[in-house]
Amino acid sequence: MITDDIRNWVHEKLWYQVPISISVIDRNFKVIEANPHFAENYGDWQGRYCYEVYKGLPERCENCAATKTFADGLVREREEYGVVRGGHQTHYLVHMVPLIGEDGKISHIVEMSTDITRVKLLEQEKIEAERLAAVGQTVAGLAHGVKNLLMGIDGGMYMLQSGIDRGDPERLVHGWEMLKEDMARMTSFVKEFLEFAKGRTPEVRLIDPNQIATDVFTLFRDTAALKGITISLKLQEGLACALMDEDEIHTCLANLVSNALDACEVSDKPNRNVVLSTTERDGILVFEVADDGVGIDYDIRKKIFSSFFSTKATGKGTGLGLLTTRKIVQEHGGHVSFDSTEGAGSVFRLEFPRDKLPKPTPAEEDTDS
Repeated sequence: MITDDIRNWVHEKLWYQVPISISVIDRNFKVIEANPHFAENYGDWQGRYCYEVYKGLPERCENCAATKTFADGLVREREEYGVVRGGHQTHYLVHMVPLIGEDGKISHIVEMSTDITRVKLLEQEKIEAERLAAVGQTVAGLAHGVKNLLMGIDGGMYMLQSGIDRGDPERLVHGWEMLKEDMARMTSFVKEFLEFAKGRTPEVRLIDPNQIATDVFTLFRDTAALKGITISLKLQEGLACALMDEDEIHTCLANLVSNALDACEVSDKPNRNVVLSTTERDGILVFEVADDGVGIDYDIRKKIFSSFFSTKATGKGTGLGLLTTRKIVQEHGGHVSFDSTEGAGSVFRLEFPRDKLPKPTPAEEDTDS
């Protein structure tokens, strides 16, 4: 009897009491049925298209998952954002289940949406908390880094002053060059720290991953040639555009390529190579920078993402490049990994699951259109 009661409740009342939004759409993408929770969240739905109800759009979504489910009959799960009653933006996780008729054709799709706005806010708060914690940890490192730079400036001032006192033009020139180099390092140091410390929401739009890689390759091609290093580009053809912040991804790749060139420059191998590549596997977009330079030993590998830790020669690195890269990648829902063998080289990977990439705000979408 208890089993019958449960079955009757599921059949007769679950539709009305389940705390998720359920709708049924036809092949014209019109909502033909919805449960009370859906109406409570999205308002009037009768006779309206799903993209109107969910997102307030005048036409079908550019990358419509329902279209794919109508085509292949697969159950899909996707994170989306929409606009609920009152105009507030919401994030939701939607499951799409095809309804297959007796003729074997898909006539409708059931969409079950769970509001995950609070989860997304918590994710952002976690990232922000980690960023602020890292900033706090770097205060001591910042003081140490500035102290080292100031020591270099003191040395340059001494050379300059002694050149003046002795009337020695060579010491004057040498002191002046030391000051210019150290001031340039100080400027770079402060800029990188500010870039790392400031909070910034990625300004995403659809961009071509291969084009970003090509731009970075072009940027470093001449520098690599002057150092006697061969840099090459391997792009997977046909990569779809991705929602990313173009400037920030460019910064990440530039950091990795710059590090790879430095690793090759101090290697005594006759032929030194850096390869920048793009691939996609199982919905994960991957940028990869490989080099056959000096590699990274075990102790350094454990500290490579630490604040102000640099593998470069004293005075040449701020120790913020990889830290900034990891922050940007995490803001895009991805992660950084690397493999390295001392004496053989290193491979750094930036992996971005497409379903985790940030969504553009309505304002950004309007700008792009």
